Amino acid sequence: MMNVTKISRNVIAAMVVGLFIAGAYGCKKEGPMEKAGKGIDNAVEKTGQQLDKAVEKTGEKVEEAGDKIKKSVK
Repeated sequence: MMNVTKISRNVIAAMVVGLFIAGAYGCKKEGPMEKAGKGIDNAVEKTGQQLDKAVEKTGEKVEEAGDKIKKSVK
């Protein structure tokens, strides 16, 4: 009876170690959802940068228009 208990403990210990190894390996691989998420993050970041540039250019054009109006009124 004692040998069965030792074997059971060894089997359970091996299973636990196997699960930890499988879990650690599984965390390193990127699945399709992680890849899609990174793609979305990159797209949002690029869109934000382009929007910032557009707002800056628009602001410059508005200032130029304001300067021209001031000059024409004088």
